[in-house]
Amino acid sequence: MPECILSREQRRNKLLAELEINPFLTDEELAAVFDVSVQTIRLDRLALGIPELRQRVRNIAQDGFGMVRSLVETELVGELLDLELGRSGLSVLVITPDMLLAKSKVARGHYLFAQANSLAVAVIDADEVLTGSARVRFKRPVYLHERVVAKATIKVRKGNTYLVSVRSRVGSELVFKGQFVVSVINSPKGEEA
Repeated sequence: MPECILSREQRRNKLLAELEINPFLTDEELAAVFDVSVQTIRLDRLALGIPELRQRVRNIAQDGFGMVRSLVETELVGELLDLELGRSGLSVLVITPDMLLAKSKVARGHYLFAQANSLAVAVIDADEVLTGSARVRFKRPVYLHERVVAKATIKVRKGNTYLVSVRSRVGSELVFKGQFVVSVINSPKGEEA
C-alpha cells in the first residue's frame, strides 16, 4: 500500500507530467509508477485524451527531422521525436545486441554519450555546430531492448556558445546526464562545405 493515495484528479495530473517527461512509458510501467491497475491507467488516458503508446510514438515522430540545421539525419544517434530549435529536443534510442559489451551485456557508454551529444548539437539553430566540452554522469547500466529517452534543453547562451543540459531516462529512471558546451562556428568566407 503506498504511503499517500492520490485522488483521481491528482493521479491524472501526475500522469500528464510523467508522459511529458517520457512519452514512451507503457501502460504497464505507468501502472507500476502509480501502484494502480493497467485498466485504471487506460481509463485515465482515455479521460485525458492521451492515445496509446503506439499512437503517441507515431504522433511524435511525424514532425521528424526536417527542422534540424546542424546535423544531417545519419549523424543523429537515436530517433528524433521532438525539436524546438533554440530551446529543446527529444530523442529515443532502443538498445540492440550490437550496442552491448560482450561480457557484461550492458550497453556501451559511447552510445548513450553519442545520443546525448548529437541531440545537444541538433537543438542549436545554426548550420555548423561543434561540441567544445562535456561533463557527463552515467547513473546506471542500460540493458538490451531498453528504450533510452533523451531530453536536451538549452540552459545558457553567451554569444555563439551554448550550455545544453541532457537527461536520459529508461522509463522514469535517470540513466545518464550531461552538460554540453557547444559553439556555432562560421566557415571562412569563400569556402564551401
